[in-house]
Amino acid sequence: MINPEVKLSPEIFKPEIKQEPTRFGFGEGLIIAGEADPNVVVLCADITSSTRCDGFRDRFPERFFEMGIAEQNMAVVAAGLALSGKIPFISSYATFSPGRNWEQIRSFIAYGNTNVNIVGAHAGISTGPDGATHQATEDLALMRVLPNMRIFIPCDSLEAKKATIAAAKIWGPDYLRLTREKTPVFTTDQTPFIPGRAEIFWEASKPQCAIIGCGPLVNNALLAAKDLAEEGINTIVVNNHTLKPMDEKTIIDVAKKCRAVVTVEEHQVTGGLGGAVAEILAKNCPTPMEFVGMQDTFGESGNMNELIEKYGMGTGAIKEAVKKVVKKR
Repeated sequence: MINPEVKLSPEIFKPEIKQEPTRFGFGEGLIIAGEADPNVVVLCADITSSTRCDGFRDRFPERFFEMGIAEQNMAVVAAGLALSGKIPFISSYATFSPGRNWEQIRSFIAYGNTNVNIVGAHAGISTGPDGATHQATEDLALMRVLPNMRIFIPCDSLEAKKATIAAAKIWGPDYLRLTREKTPVFTTDQTPFIPGRAEIFWEASKPQCAIIGCGPLVNNALLAAKDLAEEGINTIVVNNHTLKPMDEKTIIDVAKKCRAVVTVEEHQVTGGLGGAVAEILAKNCPTPMEFVGMQDTFGESGNMNELIEKYGMGTGAIKEAVKKVVKKR
């Protein structure tokens, strides 16, 4: 039932599958982008190794700028570099960029359609022990509302590498959302990544529900789909790695085929993927929906997997959401 065209890892359902933070893929992609284009530059807010910019710094020291704990200044400097013909990547924790410097991103990057790549690391509840102050669960809502902004939410480290390389080649501002903790690497080098195109990772015959996910929780969606199939409930799983611009055609197609939708995201259910899908379907194809994500609450300190379960984003919660919405078809 795995879509053979997307060429996922054969280890996908095995406990020993490789695990790696998505930020690691960003670090690798950054070096590749820098080697391909001498205009790529990197700015960081005093957390160079945490955001995996240290590899770029070591490889291209003359193109790396340590800005200190000054995210607002970093955004404005990056806008100036972009206007001078450079391709800047700015990186920090997502609670601080775009959290702390949103006004500068709005006025100097989005408003001017400036070619700056904004990287928010340690996003979502899975930041874990750092607690609520460092768990960005509102960042997608902040960025999705900005005109001209493109948004990527890679599902694993390999997709993060591909998204980074793509971002360096596409003109205009974008936001790349990354995680701190290790998560399964279930795509491969051959798995398609096309900005703005959602990919169907799982499709059963006569599907009763479409599970539309983003980020590492797509892995949980696939695990849930496998379990549900064994219980006689067939689904489609969509990896919606580009939140903006959305692949409206695929969203509408799977909604029409299934007549029930569950969205899955490590973000507030308000303003993120769930809201974006609901807006599309309300206009084009009204469909019963359930929303898996943070339910209007802040997080807390704890182990990543424990927090994912506590806040209702684990495999079991996805299965329950599917069963609930299928009854509304």
